[in-house]
Amino acid sequence: MGRQLDPDSLIGQLRLASPPQLDTLYVVSGDEPLLVIETCDALRAAAARAGFGERISMTLDARSDWSSVIGATQNVSLFGDRRLVDVSIPSGKPGKTGADTLLKLAEMAGGGALADTMLLVSLPRLDRATRAAKWAQGLFGAATSVEISQIERPALPQWIAQRLARQNQQLDRETLEWMADKVEGNLLAAFQEIQKLGLLYPEGRLSAQDVEQAVLNVARYDVFGLRDAMLAGNPARALAILAGLRAEGEALPLVLWAVGDEVRVLARLAAAQAGGDIQAELRRQRVFGQREQLLRQALNRVPPGSWPAAVQHAHDIDRLIKGLKVPGRLDDPWEELGRLALRIAVSRPRKPRGVAA
Repeated sequence: MGRQLDPDSLIGQLRLASPPQLDTLYVVSGDEPLLVIETCDALRAAAARAGFGERISMTLDARSDWSSVIGATQNVSLFGDRRLVDVSIPSGKPGKTGADTLLKLAEMAGGGALADTMLLVSLPRLDRATRAAKWAQGLFGAATSVEISQIERPALPQWIAQRLARQNQQLDRETLEWMADKVEGNLLAAFQEIQKLGLLYPEGRLSAQDVEQAVLNVARYDVFGLRDAMLAGNPARALAILAGLRAEGEALPLVLWAVGDEVRVLARLAAAQAGGDIQAELRRQRVFGQREQLLRQALNRVPPGSWPAAVQHAHDIDRLIKGLKVPGRLDDPWEELGRLALRIAVSRPRKPRGVAA
């Protein structure tokens, strides 16, 4: 049966054992490229220390010749070396032939048929449907798997602190938060900035001034982060992301699409809620999971009568983008977009009926 480890636990185990005790099949998946690379590199280094002197590397997709993978596990080296077969599937979609091959490899690994061979499969984070596919179930069921989650903003200061501790450096909490703001959404850049601090300054506690002089503003914002901050009622973060998108030259129509589309969905949900059948509308809008939770937060915070005006506000911003004047609106559509985000993010929770204002 397969087992699951987090990256730090796996890397710690690999470093402690000499020679490392390795399993036959490893699967590393996730959407943080830095952590995926680090985990795979640690496995490759451990394999080399354990005597896997030959490495066969393949990058495959649905159109590839998957028979080469089976061949790589069966061909005997002229020198009798143990081999590492390193398979990368960047798309996460192996296709029918690939799926059948991965299932066969999982069966071979579970049955002890991969003598002197270690198989490493790296994947992006799989969506729910793909994760439930027969090939994925079989692969993860037979492998030691490392599923790497994205480092979200609340966890980023602690992650930075842990990485600094590896080079015997420390920062106060306020400076960690400041640094997290500068590298948010770009973990590779965060890693590079931490390494820079290790090169520029000695071990010990770093001052906020030293860090501010060394760290670049490399945050990468996206329209979905803006949408989530707005729905969650975090106005400061929403405005910070909007300013970042503007500074990075993001296309204003795309930003308006992300915000305006969510406003229209919320208006429909508010109307359905008033009619007592919000569940049907949620299904109709294909809303589920974390997004449903955020939408419900916004619905509970914003008075239902406010949504028609919010929809009109989005239409007015669209006209401003096209160069048209709109009475009662600022000429700068970016500023009006900020106002629209704020009217949703800062609205107070609705009071229950019968409670005095």
